[in-house]
Amino acid sequence: MVRLGIIGLGAAAQAFITPLQRHEDVKVAAVCDPRPEARESFSKTLDAPSFADVEALVGSGLCDAVYIGTPTDLHFEHASAALDAGLHVLLEKPMCIHAEDGFALADEAETRGLALVVGHSHSHDLPIRAMREVIRSGRLGRVRMVNILGYTDWVYRPRRPEELRSDLGGGVTYRQGAHQFDILCSLCGDQVVSVIGHTFDFDPERSTVGAHSATLTFANGAIGTAIYNGYGHFPSSELTGEIGEWGYVTPYRPRANTSATSSEDEMARKRARAKTAIGSDAPHQPHFGMVLVSCEKGDIRQSLDGLLIYTAEGCEEHPLDNSRTPRDLVLDEFVAAVGGTPVLHDGRWGATVVSICDAVHESARTGKPVRLAQT
Repeated sequence: MVRLGIIGLGAAAQAFITPLQRHEDVKVAAVCDPRPEARESFSKTLDAPSFADVEALVGSGLCDAVYIGTPTDLHFEHASAALDAGLHVLLEKPMCIHAEDGFALADEAETRGLALVVGHSHSHDLPIRAMREVIRSGRLGRVRMVNILGYTDWVYRPRRPEELRSDLGGGVTYRQGAHQFDILCSLCGDQVVSVIGHTFDFDPERSTVGAHSATLTFANGAIGTAIYNGYGHFPSSELTGEIGEWGYVTPYRPRANTSATSSEDEMARKRARAKTAIGSDAPHQPHFGMVLVSCEKGDIRQSLDGLLIYTAEGCEEHPLDNSRTPRDLVLDEFVAAVGGTPVLHDGRWGATVVSICDAVHESARTGKPVRLAQT
């Protein structure tokens, strides 16, 4: 049984509540947030003591491990404190605002013999895992291309100011591209050697990197492309049977108007949205936009509830179990890592994803491809 402390009680932590309550190998031992109302709510729901200070929680002796869902610019500080206290760490994406900090955390965890897992990221999702298994089986030959297309209203959802600042790990490349690059690395199955990126800021009244196009070249010759547009016009859910990121039907609706919203009102709307944005009873598999895999002998994409595999013999559908959510699967991997099993989404994996985000921004700034150092 892993005694888990939760640090940061926002939307990401909210999404873990039900998976934590039903996981046989995890017990919430403490919660932590500077906001009294958040501490009171989580403490009551999870029947766990609360702390206002991270140092107090990690030094309490109540926990074997922590989940960190604080703002990205605090991840390094909070993860370092937990590792220094001898605690295993499950760290929300993006891992850090600087890739070198992520690699430093990975080094520290390895030195101390502690688990460091990054997630939730969407390659944890069962359809992406199933695609990876098909690719690794070799039945379709080598993977040659993976293309991801995402169009949402991300820019106009309620945000903390830091979420729109790239220097603090904000904007769509770090917040949503981290998911896309995580998927591409999982499916293409090798190291990224170069990145070409373009980023866009379409709205001066809501200034941020709100769209990008990125091409990743892998050491095995595979190519991954990621396109993301967060400006709320065309929704890519139209390409996925109106199924959205968390497996719910999400029909098209006009984007929200944030031009006259005060920061206080926006934060109030963000806190309200956090309670319902990510559920635990979705009727379908999650769809993080359109993901299309091209191998030498066939292509793979998602159906509403599984995978579609296209070959010279035709199209076959493979249904997938929908009884466990992506965050249930994250907890499975974390428990395995705490037990000493090597896992995919370790600290080096998470830091590499951040380095890809960095490279997209650098390539967009310089107009040149960026070679990715292997660390």
